[in-house]
This record gives sequence, C-alpha cells and structure tokens, in this order.
Amino acid sequence: MKITDFRAAVAPSHDEPRPDRLLSAHSPRRTTYEHYLSGDGAFSCGIWECEPGEWRIRFADDKHEFFCVISGLVRLHDEDGSVVCVAAGEAAVIPAGFSGRFEVVEAVRKYYVVYTEPPSAHT
Repeated sequence: MKITDFRAAVAPSHDEPRPDRLLSAHSPRRTTYEHYLSGDGAFSCGIWECEPGEWRIRFADDKHEFFCVISGLVRLHDEDGSVVCVAAGEAAVIPAGFSGRFEVVEAVRKYYVVYTEPPSAHT
C-alpha cells in the first residue's frame, strides 16, 4: 500500500450540471481530480473545482460527502429553507439523502471525501 499524495498530477474529468437541474443562466464547468478510489468504490477523495453557478442536488440515500473549501465560497440551500455558507478554510458534510441546491458564489476549489455505504447498511 502507498500513501496518496494530492500534489501528484492526476488527469481531470470535466462535466456540467444536467440541464434539468440548472438554476443559473450559465452552466458552470466542474473539474474533478480524483486522487483516490478504494478497491470496492465505496471511498473516493480528491480535489473539485467549479465556476460560479447554481443547480439542484439530490444525494443518494447511501452517499455522504465531507468537503473542505480551499478557495472560493459555496452555499448549500436545504429544501427546508436553511442555508449554509462554506468559505475558504471551512468544512461541511452533505449527508446521505440531502436534497436542495448547490450554489457556487465565488469560483471554488475544495478537497472532497465521498463515502458510499454498503448495501447491507440500508436493509
């Protein structure tokens, strides 16, 4: 086993929010640098970047994400109307089953850790 060094170069993947989820006039480009993926695919981490924009999100019932903002500012809007702002140096967890809106106020760069629970955890 080797330590995963986030300074190492990895090939990025790019995407945009699905059109049916997009809430801003501009579709922001999202870039993911996945530095680590466990053999079973349950644990993933890396660096994620995104241009300003806003879209609806709905996390799967088995997917949790911890993230820490390196630069920029995001707002998470819960369906109940509450809003959490996360700026550079701050962190948050998006719990499994979360539904709401993800708003990138200032271009963001963040560390992310995604954990997907095994199927037996839901039965």
